[in-house]
Amino acid sequence: MATRVSGKAGGGILETVKTVVYALLIAGVFRTLFFQPFWIPSGSMKDTLLIGDFLFVNKMAYGYSRHSCPFSICPITGRLLGSEPDRGDVVVFRHPANGSDFIKRLIGLPGDTIQMKGGLLHVNGQPVQVEDAGTFEEIKAPQGPQGVEPRCANDPVGQGGLCIKQRQIETLPNGVRHSTLNIGDGWADNTPVFTVPAGNYFFMGDNRDNSQDSRFALATGGVGMVPAEFLIGRADRIMFSSAGKSLFFFWTWRPDRFFKAVE
Repeated sequence: MATRVSGKAGGGILETVKTVVYALLIAGVFRTLFFQPFWIPSGSMKDTLLIGDFLFVNKMAYGYSRHSCPFSICPITGRLLGSEPDRGDVVVFRHPANGSDFIKRLIGLPGDTIQMKGGLLHVNGQPVQVEDAGTFEEIKAPQGPQGVEPRCANDPVGQGGLCIKQRQIETLPNGVRHSTLNIGDGWADNTPVFTVPAGNYFFMGDNRDNSQDSRFALATGGVGMVPAEFLIGRADRIMFSSAGKSLFFFWTWRPDRFFKAVE
């Protein structure tokens, strides 16, 4: 005798499938419109962000742009519902040339002048306040899925050795305080004066000697000035962190970084 599915049972299965589909659609829309997951792949923002940190980017922080909104109903230019980006924000944006996602700290607003002199940041002609904050130490070894090895102020350091960088606390003109790292002297420690055009922003990595940022022109592999329309959102909090090649390597998890605010 053939087994039949009653109308009630069949309807129950159909309702379950519909519920799952609706839930996935809602989750997809929620992710697309409001938050975007982001893994930190490189060390350019150490020690604020480490390779393997996982965070959600608040896409509503600055409203929509044509690069953060996938629907035609969103504005092509300008922004809605969000505040203006502020100096010191940690921001995810699209690279103006190749469209890849970058995360850096917002240093220069439209109309600002930015310059590095002797490794010290100057905003609108004035040096920012810095305080020595000891050192940042990590093991010289491949990090994350890409196996990136850290650069060290005390190089050469062998595999498994202690990699050291000088650490400072930098205070921006609006009072935002954050950590920066220094490896050594280089071109990016002494730059010409950059003037941020209207509608653009100037970004730098906290790991100052290991960041291709607005100090470097697009033609040389940097990001140059970033137009407002390329901003995706603000990074507010680290949700999860793993030092290993995979998030499934639970012994490499960093519980002290779970739900940590991005400062």
